[in-house]
Amino acid sequence: MPPIKPKPRPGAGHIGARQIYEALRDQIMARVYGTDGQLPSSRALAGEMGVARSTVTVAYEQLAAEGFIETRHGARPRVARAVVERERTRVAAHAPARKVRLSRFGERLRQDPPRWTEPPRGLVANFRYGELSPSDFPVLAWKKAVTAAMARRPERLAYDDPCGSLRLRTALQGYLWRSRSVRCEVDQIVVVNGSQQGLDICARLLLDSGDHFVMEDPGYQMARHTFAATGAKTVPVPVDADGLETERLAGVEARLAYVTPSHQYPLGGVMPIGRRHQLLAWARKNDAYVIEDDYDSEYRYDTRPIPPLHALEGSGNVIYLGTVSKTLSPTLRIGYLVVPAGLRPLFAAAKQVMDRHTPLVEQEALAAMLESGAYDSHVRRVRRRNAERQQALLGALRRRFGDRVRIEGAAAGLHVVAWFDHLPHKREDALIAAARAKGVGIYPVSALRVGPRRTRTVGLVMGYSGLEVVQIERGCKLLAQAAAELD
Repeated sequence: MPPIKPKPRPGAGHIGARQIYEALRDQIMARVYGTDGQLPSSRALAGEMGVARSTVTVAYEQLAAEGFIETRHGARPRVARAVVERERTRVAAHAPARKVRLSRFGERLRQDPPRWTEPPRGLVANFRYGELSPSDFPVLAWKKAVTAAMARRPERLAYDDPCGSLRLRTALQGYLWRSRSVRCEVDQIVVVNGSQQGLDICARLLLDSGDHFVMEDPGYQMARHTFAATGAKTVPVPVDADGLETERLAGVEARLAYVTPSHQYPLGGVMPIGRRHQLLAWARKNDAYVIEDDYDSEYRYDTRPIPPLHALEGSGNVIYLGTVSKTLSPTLRIGYLVVPAGLRPLFAAAKQVMDRHTPLVEQEALAAMLESGAYDSHVRRVRRRNAERQQALLGALRRRFGDRVRIEGAAAGLHVVAWFDHLPHKREDALIAAARAKGVGIYPVSALRVGPRRTRTVGLVMGYSGLEVVQIERGCKLLAQAAAELD
């Protein structure tokens, strides 16, 4: 960010070194240059200010003397991280408490915020779900597709269809049919900034304060936070080895249900066809919508895929949600909805109000990969690699824990659930801390529950798609050591 030009003092004819020093000091403390960013060179700043270079040099010398910047011959001055962090701590400690007036939406978020923590660095193995290995990303294919999209000269630079690039939606229509048996019209597809925005649009259009929504328990907490922020109330429904226990929906009145039937998150169950029809019948009876999150359906290892809810007869109440976050990268923020035809204009309007449309270059690049077959080829490759990672994890857990570990959800997806039946639930926090001390990140099932806890032992959601085999082996060894210390 360019520096703010200091104003001359009244009566002064030009800007002096003191004014430049004060302006830069204030900008440093306001983190204009970040915590350790570079300032402009003395030559560049002098030209910008219209002063002699020696004037800027004097200002920089004073900043360095007071510890605000670090200088090195031949390099641009850099902000001193320590002084910025120290000042932020001091200001925060003396900042007066001020009650901020928020909307009801804002108050609900303040009372029940989703929790994001920066991924820990320097771990031997981080079994956090949702991370992908950088080595899996198709760098050359994506670079080629993006370069071609950038080189294509449009007739004009203008806002596009809020539902997404026609080229991408057409490519997605074919992909969904051949990979998931989803039949839909191109106009039913809405491209969104990741599945999270898809959930947000559904929440805004389908829920009001006081409404009820069904959530799998345990289940995906970001979906629950999104729906609850509208003021709607959660109806947690337990899951078992076959996913949502649909028989418990009898008598439940709700506006929508969020489900992961192809690979329940986190327990990994695959909902059988009978339950799927039962769920659809409930939705029709209650005039409710079912949001089918097919978040990692590309990864199936030893089971044949069951047709998604959207592909079944009587699925007019289903909103299908897909993403490339588990195949390409969560950093791309590309997802898609398949909505009932009657809702398409509403979803288009909501998308337009939110952000006009998803960035077009990335859409065009993904479309090119789908059209050329490069995307399908990539999915097959990463499916094989993740199958190898999963087998490495299962093997390492069995070797280290034997019959003391019980695995669920290994038929599909990018994670498994490991139950350590010899460890009572009250030792969960101690195990997490002991593992972290050894450089291993682990994450409990209990954090994903809404209703009362029904398990008595420690259960971990163990993602493996962000790790290499050697890290998995080492991580399981250290986890076993941490568990042994608790025995």
